[in-house]
Formats: sequence, C-alpha cells, structure tokens
Amino acid sequence: MLGNIWTLLILSLLSVANALHFYVSTDETKCFYEELPKDTIAVGKFAVYEFDENVNDYVENKNNLKIEITVDETFDNNHRVVSQRNSPVGQFTFTSLDSGEHKFCITPKHTNWSKKAKHRVFFDLIVGDAKPLVDSKRDSDVSFLTLKTNELIMKLNNIKREQSLLRLKEATFRDTSESVNSSTTKWTIIQLIVLVGTGLWQLSYLKNFFVKQKVV
Repeated sequence: MLGNIWTLLILSLLSVANALHFYVSTDETKCFYEELPKDTIAVGKFAVYEFDENVNDYVENKNNLKIEITVDETFDNNHRVVSQRNSPVGQFTFTSLDSGEHKFCITPKHTNWSKKAKHRVFFDLIVGDAKPLVDSKRDSDVSFLTLKTNELIMKLNNIKREQSLLRLKEATFRDTSESVNSSTTKWTIIQLIVLVGTGLWQLSYLKNFFVKQKVV
C-alpha cells in the first residue's frame, strides 16, 4: 500500500518529456538524446514487441528476448549512469547529478544468439524535480526511488572528498617543490660566491708571491 502511495506521489511530480515509437532489429542499438537539468528524476518506460511471421504481427516475447538499456552523460566523456538488462516490458529510474545532454540507448537481444527478428519499440521518458522526494519525510519503509537518490548523492559526496584530497596533495607537492627549488637556488648562489672568492684569493696570493720573488 505504501509503495503505491509513493508511486502516485512520484508520478504526480513528473511530466512526460519524450515519447518514442520506432523499429529495430535484434542486436541493433537505437539511441536518442535528451537535455536534463541537475537534480532531475528520469523514469524510462519501454515496451518491446517482436514480429511473429505466424500471426503477421508484433507480439510480446517473454521467454527469449531481453532489452539492454544504457544511459551515458555525453558532457562527461560518455560517463555511464545506467546499464541494465530487462524484460521486454519494464522501466528504469535514475537521477541526473549534473545538467547536460544524456544519451539513451536501447538494444534488443535474444538469449538464442542465432535468432534475428524485427522489433517494435515504445519508449516514454518522464522527468521531474528530485528535490521534493529527497527532502520529504521518510519512515522505515523507504521507497526504492528515494533510496537510489540518496545512494547517488553519497557517491557524489565521496567523489568531492576525493577531489579535495587530491587538491590538498597537489598543493603539498607544489609547496615541497618550490621549497626544494628555493634551497637549490640558494646553494647555487653560495657556491658561486665561494668559487669567486676562492678565485680572487688565489689571484691575490699569486700576485704577492710573484712580487716577493721579484718576478713582477
């Protein structure tokens, strides 16, 4: 009952962003692109049907057909945020951590690798603001969507902490390098002064020596 309430709440906060209807062959990948704002929940609903020559129509194949779903952030070197293998009819959910273009790809695959067929695909992308769900009150029975959002936020915070640690190490290394370079410069100057002083002393000594020997 609680899960149904959460589903209704989520759907009330979402709006349809894109609805597609296309045809692909087995193992053929079809991709499309969608701009998503930061902190956006995206729910992809799909239904894939296979052409059956016996009935001359597209029917659901629950036994041998699997659907591979991937979502990549094109603005972040195609960083993959979703990679799933589902039944022909289903849905997936994720939260965008940054604003930018996302690439959605769908690939029908047969468990029987030798079989090839034509497929008709229906795909709906529903998006909505994730903040109301994240900030809402939760009880012991946390919904899957809210839990998934929190996991993504934790991963983002871990990445930020790692970046801060790397910046700290880089600053320490830079300070050490500058200190070593400064010390090297000082020692070089001191060595030059010693060498020049030694040379001048040797010249003075030789001059006095030649004067005493009445060479000069």
